[in-house]
Amino acid sequence: MEFTAIAFDFGTKSIGCAVGQSITGTAQSLPAFKAQDGIPDWSAVEKCLKEWKPAIVIVGLPLNMDGTEQELTLRAKKFANRLQGRFGVKVELQDERLTTTEARSEIFQRSGYRALKKGKVDSVSACLILESWFENQ
Repeated sequence: MEFTAIAFDFGTKSIGCAVGQSITGTAQSLPAFKAQDGIPDWSAVEKCLKEWKPAIVIVGLPLNMDGTEQELTLRAKKFANRLQGRFGVKVELQDERLTTTEARSEIFQRSGYRALKKGKVDSVSACLILESWFENQ
């Protein structure tokens, strides 16, 4: 069964976003959401969810390299809970330990140092989070 999924790469200043299709298992980045201390403009998030109508929303779970939780882990979980509570969407968490580093090197390889703008890195991270989630299905 084919379905659309959206992924968020949670951050306190910027929340990366990507959309993907289960049939291809690939994702494309969407514009990142600016956030104030981890709180996005919920109406912009709602607009995105209404436009893409995802069957599932994936939120990247930032863990320490040894798998332990950090302050950001708890905040990402809270963000996931808010998405579920506010919009009634099915939300799953995806380990994102290497995605930001991968995103940086991928953007760097494609476009060089000047392309490493924070919002862009966050949205490419969201793509990698979603693609790794598809791979694990």
